[in-house]
Amino acid sequence: MKLIIQIPAKDEEQTLPQVVRDLPRQIPGIDTIEILVIDDGSTDRTAEVAAELGVHHIVRHISNKGLAAAFQTGIDAALRLGADIIVNTDGDHQYPGDQIPLLVAPILDGRADIVIGDRQPHMVEHFSLQKRLLQRIGSWVVRRASGTSVPDSVSGFRALSREAALRLFVSTEFSYTVENLIQAGKRRLTVAHVPVRVNPTRPSRLHKGNWNFVKRQAATIVRTYATYEPFKTFTYIAAPFVIAGLLFLLRAAYVFIGRRVGFAAGENLQALTLGTGLLVLGFIVFLIGLVADRIGGNRRMLEEILYRIRRAELDDIGWRQRVERRLDALETQVLDELVTQERARHVNDSA
Repeated sequence: MKLIIQIPAKDEEQTLPQVVRDLPRQIPGIDTIEILVIDDGSTDRTAEVAAELGVHHIVRHISNKGLAAAFQTGIDAALRLGADIIVNTDGDHQYPGDQIPLLVAPILDGRADIVIGDRQPHMVEHFSLQKRLLQRIGSWVVRRASGTSVPDSVSGFRALSREAALRLFVSTEFSYTVENLIQAGKRRLTVAHVPVRVNPTRPSRLHKGNWNFVKRQAATIVRTYATYEPFKTFTYIAAPFVIAGLLFLLRAAYVFIGRRVGFAAGENLQALTLGTGLLVLGFIVFLIGLVADRIGGNRRMLEEILYRIRRAELDDIGWRQRVERRLDALETQVLDELVTQERARHVNDSA
């Protein structure tokens, strides 16, 4: 069982040594632990510091591509390196390394495909009251959209099984946390969560304040949910127009009938026109939902094709690595035999 701990980092030369130093070197049930640093276009010595610390693998982006791209680069690299479990942690030392055994335990026990580290934001003292409230509301929305029960949806401290890592793919440019969680819920992956400690850190460089973060995450939630539930999304949008249109048409019908039997008076042209327009608009939105649902079916097929291509590619890489190891072993064995024969011949010549 191989665990790769990936650390997306940008300009983290000051905190990276402490992050790497605190990572576990042994975990029961894990045979091999390796560290992967993704340098996302740092302008300082992040990559050099990582090399000096002796991390096993370093991947570099020439320019800054953002946290989501760095996360996906790390996942792809970890899979190619043969990871059975991938843990993602931050380069600012927000997440203590000694919490990783807790994070991977549900995957090792076969109880989960993905495990999210619950920071318990309502108990974190260095979080402002506004941030705690926004975290609570945002996580509730994500739980509803994803069908999961994760209480801290934007936590970047998470572990993924190999199968989950193959199934998920980040397409947003902002952050992977929410999109991955909704993807996992819609693909029926088992998502668990465990409470973890956190360390006080500097303010996040991912966004420009809480409201900027909320705006961008809200856009991600809507876009991702609409991607996986297009029919529901457009039905929800069409429903108010249809209901309002029916109410106006009922008003027009009431006036029309009332004028015929003498218990009502007035004009019904405005209600008739407005009701018809709203009903047609709602029907058009509903039809867009049907088309989007069919497009969503094609997307699901493409995702399955992507999954199989990635799996086949990794199987091919694994096969090549096994062949290379076997050839190296055979080469060493042949060389040892030749050395032994040469020594025996030398002994015989000396005698």
